[in-house]
Amino acid sequence: MPISAVKSFLIILVVAAATFSTRLVPFLLFPKGKEIPPVIQYLGRVLTPAVIGMLVVYCLKTTPVLTAPHGVPEAIAVAVTAGLHVWKRNNLLSIGVGTILYMVLIQVVFVC
Repeated sequence: MPISAVKSFLIILVVAAATFSTRLVPFLLFPKGKEIPPVIQYLGRVLTPAVIGMLVVYCLKTTPVLTAPHGVPEAIAVAVTAGLHVWKRNNLLSIGVGTILYMVLIQVVFVC
């Protein structure tokens, strides 16, 4: 059963307000000219690599290494993604190319 236009509008309004508030709060807590606390600076340095590592483990946890193709498409895609990121330092480019390469590999090259 579809929802009404009023409910749809309210959902959009709540999502927009939540998005706006998550963008606004850091500027209120840490205004320009005020020093950022050391714990926040530390979290800014360590959280990104930790989240990327967690995502890699999550994505590769069900890779079948005992059956063909033994994780070869995953290994190639991860290697290309990592190499491209080290070379270009562009998250969007490296993740996009790695994802497209993986899709091509599993749909065209390593078809079972």
